[in-house]
Amino acid sequence: MKIKLEKIKEEVIQALDQIVGADQLEALEIKYLGRRGELNKIMKQIVDLSKTEKKAIGQLANQIKTDIVAEFEKHKGATDKKLVSEGALDVTLPGRKIESGHLHPITIVQKELADLFTSMGFMILDGPELESDYYNFETLNIPKYHPARDMQDTFYIDHKNKEDEFDMVLRTHTSPMQVRAMQKYGAPLRCVVPGRVFRNEATDACHEHTLYQLEGLMIDKNISIANLIAVVKEMLSGIFKQEINIRVRPGYFPFVEPGIEFDMGCLVCHGKKCPSCKHSGWVEMIGAGMVHPKVLKAGGIDPEIYSGFAFGIGIDRLVMMKYGIDDIRHFEGGDLRFLNQF
Repeated sequence: MKIKLEKIKEEVIQALDQIVGADQLEALEIKYLGRRGELNKIMKQIVDLSKTEKKAIGQLANQIKTDIVAEFEKHKGATDKKLVSEGALDVTLPGRKIESGHLHPITIVQKELADLFTSMGFMILDGPELESDYYNFETLNIPKYHPARDMQDTFYIDHKNKEDEFDMVLRTHTSPMQVRAMQKYGAPLRCVVPGRVFRNEATDACHEHTLYQLEGLMIDKNISIANLIAVVKEMLSGIFKQEINIRVRPGYFPFVEPGIEFDMGCLVCHGKKCPSCKHSGWVEMIGAGMVHPKVLKAGGIDPEIYSGFAFGIGIDRLVMMKYGIDDIRHFEGGDLRFLNQF
């Protein structure tokens, strides 16, 4: 191996003497110093040597690598000087602008939501994206036999429990953190949970398989629907910096009772009906309600003493309304023409 290493050094020095351009120099550097280069191939074989040989050959390999890198740097400097003298490289020209990155629109609004709720005394929590069936469904009053499971098309993970049942899912909502938060912090409690969720569904202008939600939860004595409506109004007016036209209607969610839904007037078409609002002039924004007693019990809280509300809002749809975006698929599309606008 010592002979091989010394031979590589000789080959590099000889090859460098014949280099005539920057492209050839780069290709030679990749050939010998690249991740899959000749030098690395030999260095990977050091692990098979004896302890004594490893030390000696390892030191030699590092020294030879240092020498080769120095040779390349020397030739790079010489090549640049040659290009300057021949007029092929003008060092007085301005450099190329390095484009700086920026926040995704969903991240921008998510941070604004965090600031808004922090100002109202809410904790900002995070939860696992790979969730157990127990927290994703069972603790939220959605047992296996319950038809409400059909409301959420789910990505199950190839992992089975002792009963030979698939028990791990990519979370379908941020609601599992309701029980996790109650178990950890007890009552009274104020928290919001922003995060990514996953649904196994067909995509269109207002549906996506990967999306972002914000879960809100408040538990205390004498909490009512009035508290819920007040918090939702404060959130919407804080994000849009204006009074928002909303309507409240009954809704069904297994983990709240009673359940309600909040719709807001479409800010993309301003009521003229577009794909973003399903041509209705209204956008379904928030599912909410009073926390079901069974969910409070699952979190270790006595429903005879405490009550609370919970709500879930799609951050993607919130961003669409804020910036006038008419197709939710832009967020995960990776098209720089879209992203560079923010």
